[in-house]
This record gives sequence, structure tokens and C-alpha cells, in this order.
Amino acid sequence: MTNDKPELPQPRLEPASITFDQYIEFTPEKLELSDGYLGYGGQDQVGFHLAVLTNMGLLAAIRRTGMSLWVEALERDVREKLATVNGEPEVAEAMLNRFNRAMSDLTAIADYLEE
Repeated sequence: MTNDKPELPQPRLEPASITFDQYIEFTPEKLELSDGYLGYGGQDQVGFHLAVLTNMGLLAAIRRTGMSLWVEALERDVREKLATVNGEPEVAEAMLNRFNRAMSDLTAIADYLEE
């Protein structure tokens, strides 16, 4: 049996279109507000969220939500990934040190730009 499900939408920096098949597959038939969340009854919302970000473009999304929040999300995600890397301890420590310096600089820049 083949899986005819379309690929998940892939957000880009600039707004982009989705296909009709992606629209049919990932847009909830009935959009509802439940406990403050958009969606429909426990349905997986990843495709829907990616479709919205694809249409919006990541630059527009970051400009409307604030740079420091995106920096925080990036930091959290990278830290989680670094914690699971199975490599030489010296390499892992060096990567963590580089990351800490980069995040410190990026946080300072984001804070400055948001003032």
C-alpha cells in the first residue's frame, strides 16, 4: 500500500505557497478554538502550523513575535540536541562552549535591537 499523503509544507524565509493537496490534507475541516488553541479535536496540527508558517514566511513571523523569543527557542532546541550527541567529550565540550559564546552574543544583539 502506498502512502498518498503529501509532503509537509516547508516554511521558507519569504512567503511561499502550498499545494492544493497540502491544503486538503493539513487544514482542519472545522477550525475550532479549544482551551485557547486553534484546531479540531485532537487532530495532529503540525501540517497546519507548517502551512501557516509557509504562507506567512519566517521573516514575517519573527518580525511579529519578537527576535528574543526566536533566540530563546533556538537556544532551547540546540541545547536539547547537544545533550543527546554521542561524541568525544572534548568535542562535545568545545561545541557547547562555542554555542554558549554565540548565544551570549546573539542575545545581546537581540536585546539591543528590541530596545
